[in-house]
Amino acid sequence: MRMEFGKGRTGKGNDGGSHGLERYNAIDERYCMTVPEAAKKLGISRNFAYELVKRGELPSIRFGKRILIPKIALENKLAEAR
Repeated sequence: MRMEFGKGRTGKGNDGGSHGLERYNAIDERYCMTVPEAAKKLGISRNFAYELVKRGELPSIRFGKRILIPKIALENKLAEAR
């Protein structure tokens, strides 16, 4: 029996799907983003973003241990700086 890679498999490898694009579209539809996602959008390091959350300079909400950045609060914070 001959093995063909990339056929009938899910999860790993490039199976021709647009999973990366779907992920970014899903992020755009959410009300909040994670701290690393916000850091990437702001062009700062992940560690610096967590430091800003700790200082209260980056608006955030907590759900247990999870920290989320509301998109509207971040947009308002950026608008204040203009």
